[in-house]
Amino acid sequence: MISCLRRAGVEVRERHASVWEEDEHKWKAGGGALARLAAAELKLLRREGQDFDVLVVGYPGQLDLPAARWAARGKPIVFNPLVSLWDTWVSDRARFTSGSAAGRALARIDRAAFRAADLTVTDTEQSARFFTDLARLPRERFAVCLVGAEERIFHPPWSPSESFLFVGKLIPLHGLETILAAARLVPELTITIAGGGQLDSLLEARPPNVEWVPWIEYEQLGDSYRAARCALGVFGTSPKAARVIPNKVFQAIACGTPVITADTPAARELLIDGESALLVPPGDPEALAAALRRAAEDRELLARIAAGGREAYERHASEDVLGHRWREVLEGAA
Repeated sequence: MISCLRRAGVEVRERHASVWEEDEHKWKAGGGALARLAAAELKLLRREGQDFDVLVVGYPGQLDLPAARWAARGKPIVFNPLVSLWDTWVSDRARFTSGSAAGRALARIDRAAFRAADLTVTDTEQSARFFTDLARLPRERFAVCLVGAEERIFHPPWSPSESFLFVGKLIPLHGLETILAAARLVPELTITIAGGGQLDSLLEARPPNVEWVPWIEYEQLGDSYRAARCALGVFGTSPKAARVIPNKVFQAIACGTPVITADTPAARELLIDGESALLVPPGDPEALAAALRRAAEDRELLARIAAGGREAYERHASEDVLGHRWREVLEGAA
């Protein structure tokens, strides 16, 4: 977002207090994290001068809205949360139930944050509809702007090797079970899984054709995508999985790398099956295995969806396109 805005001629000043950067697994509970969060919020409470037009609160800023409202001194606030806390911890990761005290508290935090902002920006139309219902606010309080990718890192040319690549934090939304089940059906193909997280234990019994790389530095991700035969998106069956287009999809198509991902309402906002990606039913390892074989055997198909994905990126999600979109959103808020 910041890169796109600067490219569109918007002056962006960052105010950031570090809380999570030193932790591989973000949002860990504990006294140390809570102390860092409290200290960060105190820093953010410091009021800025009046020489700005809009105050933008980014991901995961639900807890930052009170400080932002104080610092804004009546200037408009645009909230770019990317995710709902309730949706993440209750619906997707199932850490709490919707009827539990924690579940109800997360819904209240989400609702209060959306209502405190003058405008909330979501990543897909599907997310905008969900946030509208969750916050019980009119649709005009929400705008849609795709996520995109940071082009200094994610750019062509695609120069494929033999391995398929999945990158992620291994959360339920990603459908790791589906990827591993599909891998067992195509033992002749190599799949690299990069990342770690909640579902690490599933990789202990991974098949021999699956390589696990626990971590890739962000600055090296572009090289990894450019070297992949094909990038894998998400294959989970949760409602959240149907509402999002994950970062990995934008990053891959920005590199000109072909993508296989779940056929969801959100994915169809950007991609067309057989033209700009291979879309398969969520949670269906047989369908994913068939798509992996097609990608491995049909080089012409792979080249076509690689070019189509890159074209979709340039048309809908490039830094130039999103810069104009973000500028339009902020000018409307101001």
